[in-house]
Amino acid sequence: MLKIFLCEPIHPRALALLKTRAEVFSDPACLGRADAAISRNLRMDAAFLEQCPALKVIGIHGTGTDRVDLAAAAQRGVRVVYAPGENAQSVAELIVGLTLALARRVYLADRMLQTGEALAIADARLTGMELHGKTLGLVGVGSIARRAAEMFRRAFGMSIVGYSPSLTEERAACLGIARCTCVREVFARADVVSIGVPLTPQTRGLVGTAELAAAKPGALLVNTARGGVVDEDALYRALTQGPLGAAACDVLAHEPPAPGLPLLRLPNFLATPHLGAATDEALLRVGMCVVEQIFTVLDGKTPAHECIGTTDRTDVESEHK
Repeated sequence: MLKIFLCEPIHPRALALLKTRAEVFSDPACLGRADAAISRNLRMDAAFLEQCPALKVIGIHGTGTDRVDLAAAAQRGVRVVYAPGENAQSVAELIVGLTLALARRVYLADRMLQTGEALAIADARLTGMELHGKTLGLVGVGSIARRAAEMFRRAFGMSIVGYSPSLTEERAACLGIARCTCVREVFARADVVSIGVPLTPQTRGLVGTAELAAAKPGALLVNTARGGVVDEDALYRALTQGPLGAAACDVLAHEPPAPGLPLLRLPNFLATPHLGAATDEALLRVGMCVVEQIFTVLDGKTPAHECIGTTDRTDVESEHK
């Protein structure tokens, strides 16, 4: 039987499929005999790969490649497969949910009630804003961003602006997106900004002081991509000193975050623990896709979705578990 290293859970049906052809184990001491490994959040760098002399393929449980050293894998002849698009619907729905929670201050109302604070009907502190007729800004226009944009357009009549280095005027017109020339312009034009780019050397700190300073007063920021894309110190200043009205992050630079992270103490900041793709439906699709592609590689065939080399793309979204 095949030997598969799996240190984090995958959907039960995907695990059952894996076990039809493989011995599945989670003990790192057994890495030396693994034919394949599945990565959800585990860092698979050169040091990890050195422990796996028999490794032939890594399956990324989603889309984000930032936790796998693709160059080191290529040097050792280890193929890397992933599951693009399989979690897009779930992440897009979370973007809408977080935006609504910010716009209507649902998260703040819950906190105030939980702490026993006396609230009057129509308390001014909980006055929110309608999304109808507002502008959504996209930093990155990959599949998740486009799906979320369509939800906002249809449900709330929002206009869409966006930026990606690869977004041409022609492509933007086809997507119904007004093209921006840089990230700063997105912040200047949008009432809600959604971050949807992978974490690469080119995108680390992409949203910093200058970009946030360009935001409209009271604008909302939602990040469901990778925490390292947004400078958290700059975000803290933008939330406490303006111009941002509120922000929601499903991802942070360090996960889980330290309890003393200053952002977590702010009344206009909402955090969730990287659960963008944590739905039964998305986990099933991603898990089955990864397992099937691992089998494809180990059978000597060409997989449908293979990561080759490194990426500097800023128009595709990061994976969410």
